[in-house]
Amino acid sequence: MDAPRMPDDVLRPATEDEIAESLAYGLQYDGRRRVHHADTAMARITAERLVRQLQESGFVLMKRPAAAAPSTTGHIRRS
Repeated sequence: MDAPRMPDDVLRPATEDEIAESLAYGLQYDGRRRVHHADTAMARITAERLVRQLQESGFVLMKRPAAAAPSTTGHIRRS
């Protein structure tokens, strides 16, 4: 099954900091639970090295804009 295609105007190249931050988070957390064997400094160093390797290998990572926060009211306003 193919992933759904996003319009090109919605995606933009992710910055080095965004990629490293996301990788570091993934190394430190399992979902929302902190993984205690992954030190913050080591996760950041590892993430930065992974970003460098991806760049040197020619990878381009794309990022979607942040999703809108979901409504918590559950009410539908009618005119």
